[in-house]
Amino acid sequence: MGQDMSTQTLNSIASKELYIQYDWYRNTFPPIVQEACDEFFLPGFKFEMIGISKNINALMDKESYFVTKIMIDKQYDMFFRSSEKAISLILDRVLGKPNRSFNLNRMTDLEAKIITAFNDYMFNMASKLLNPPPANELRRTNFDVIHLTFVIKDTEEPKFGKFIVSLPAALLTPAEIISKGEKFDNTTFKTSTLDVKIKIGSTKFSMYDLKNLDIEDMVIFDNSNTKKMTLVIDDYEKEIKLNPNLGLITPIDDNNGGENMGANNLWDSIEVEMSAEFDAVKITLGDLKNIEDGMVVDLTSIYDNKVTLKVEDKIIARGELVIVNDRYGVKISEVVAQQKAGAAPAATADEFTEENNDFVDNEPAGEIEDETPAADQQDEEFDYSDFELDDEDI
Repeated sequence: MGQDMSTQTLNSIASKELYIQYDWYRNTFPPIVQEACDEFFLPGFKFEMIGISKNINALMDKESYFVTKIMIDKQYDMFFRSSEKAISLILDRVLGKPNRSFNLNRMTDLEAKIITAFNDYMFNMASKLLNPPPANELRRTNFDVIHLTFVIKDTEEPKFGKFIVSLPAALLTPAEIISKGEKFDNTTFKTSTLDVKIKIGSTKFSMYDLKNLDIEDMVIFDNSNTKKMTLVIDDYEKEIKLNPNLGLITPIDDNNGGENMGANNLWDSIEVEMSAEFDAVKITLGDLKNIEDGMVVDLTSIYDNKVTLKVEDKIIARGELVIVNDRYGVKISEVVAQQKAGAAPAATADEFTEENNDFVDNEPAGEIEDETPAADQQDEEFDYSDFELDDEDI
């Protein structure tokens, strides 16, 4: 584990160095690589640098490469890696298109000599940008090589390949971008807003009560507290304290609210976790930054928002926030997922008669037009069948 942490630290340090050095590499090596290509093959290819890395494994991407290693001295080497697609692109222009598709494993001596000669020519030009090797011996490590990744494109055809140049970092003196201080005052974005979620609480709800949920019903959340809610931004959650809006208080005795008197079978007795949250709430970055443990947050605007009830992230109903004793509740104003007991099954084509004026003779059998409004289709409704049990499961 310690070794993994050490590797992660080194990689992190290396990445930060490359971030501030990238501009130097971007302005220094691509012109040399392009010039070498134009002089060796004549114009027709375009080299574009797309990345810089100290980890060669992240660049190879399971492709086959032709590798040329050229010694600078006993200590240092340069490597030129050409992908199979890059070599095929070059050889098609230089030797003409062959009758067979190019395969790196069946590369001929002539093809290998052309690519090797090109790499030698590029080395002679690129090595001029390197510092002379130091006289003293340096210990080699896994993090002393810089890999520059290029894409080589044919200017006349939509073909491209990958080309990687590996340089010894000890022979380079890259210029670094020097920070001149903070570009923005922290107060600049204080009034900017972002959308956050406010979780009210949750409660256990039986399937019987769920499928019989109706408008004007009241749902009380056992796992809630009128003095706190949970603020959610992506995967981050923070418990916040609130001054309850006393205008929401509903004096109701709900001591018997948890009993499922109508449940008369196993399926109806199944309990699911129902949660409640407000629609997206806007909060300024300044307010968000100032939220601390124990601080009371003023979010009075949320009391005007609609509350959504969910089971397994599927919308069940919507309503208005109320306070019952020391807990939050929701008074239902809309039921999204509603399954009425005893509902008649959908009619089939065979059940239509001549008296039914809605029947269309030329409508394909088995196709039923979905007349659900577009707005409703955006919400994923709760499917009660997710909890149905087969006979053998009971």
